[in-house]
Amino acid sequence: MKDTLVDTRRRTQSGHAFLEASLVLVPLLAIVFAITDYSMAIFLRATFQHAVREGVRYAITFQTMSGMCQDASIRQVVRNSSAGFLGSAQNELIKITYHPPSNLSQTLIGVGSNAAGNIVEVSVEDYSYSWMVPLMRSNTPLNITVRAADRTESLPGGATTPPCR
Repeated sequence: MKDTLVDTRRRTQSGHAFLEASLVLVPLLAIVFAITDYSMAIFLRATFQHAVREGVRYAITFQTMSGMCQDASIRQVVRNSSAGFLGSAQNELIKITYHPPSNLSQTLIGVGSNAAGNIVEVSVEDYSYSWMVPLMRSNTPLNITVRAADRTESLPGGATTPPCR
């Protein structure tokens, strides 16, 4: 009789331990996944901000990679600085615009828009990050947009025309 009581207690206690572990494990995993998800979103935004800053630094000095015009070279620098999150498939997400310093709402288009003294703006727009664990059963992705701008320097080596766009 005493042995059956001990066996019954052990089985009941092991059942309670399993129930308690599941009650603790579910919220714990939810917290871990939420922290991981939000951390990844913050990391992506910081990485893209760094990448567009590098693109602007490259743009203001009128450098170009061999065989490429200036805009293609800037896009390549942004892709190289994005830790692999922006590939050639996301090329349309990288935007490069030029503005005259007197009117920043005006966008310059065409040849000579990248002349010395103009403002160059490099941005990554609407990068879609899908959450690992959708909250409240919402499947809405987070759209990340970052931008950086600076004034272009004078043309190197006394050149009078900027490189091709």
